[in-house]
Amino acid sequence: MDGLHVAVVERRVAALDVAAALDFVADPRFGGIASFIGRVRDHNVGRVVTGISYDLFVPLALNQFRAIAERVLAEVGAPLKLWIAHAKGDLAIGDLAVVVAAGTPHRDEAFRACRFAIEAVKHEAPIWKQEVTADGVRAVPGTRPPIAP
Repeated sequence: MDGLHVAVVERRVAALDVAAALDFVADPRFGGIASFIGRVRDHNVGRVVTGISYDLFVPLALNQFRAIAERVLAEVGAPLKLWIAHAKGDLAIGDLAVVVAAGTPHRDEAFRACRFAIEAVKHEAPIWKQEVTADGVRAVPGTRPPIAP
């Protein structure tokens, strides 16, 4: 799909770039740009969180992001520009974990594209999350890689 940028960004190397995402999806044909910016928060399920670690198998994650983008395109139609980027590694409170941006001719398609993409990334992408709390490190349910028998 033309107009697609997918990335996994190693946090110790760089941070996710919201401005780059918005620049990428901007187009003279487009009146609608929507974005979702996910940040690490300081609590979850009644626990104080001091950080998060994300692990990804990069080739598989990128393939999944591309497949999600194709489904977004089928859902909202062309023209569309889409940016999907997720952080990998250890993140502190306030760090950016994920950035999704969509550009389309109208706001409805931009909002729908962005929502579809972030929900699919959240529920389908092979991303394993561990939270660091005062009690130690815990895997977030539903985000652990399968363990071989």
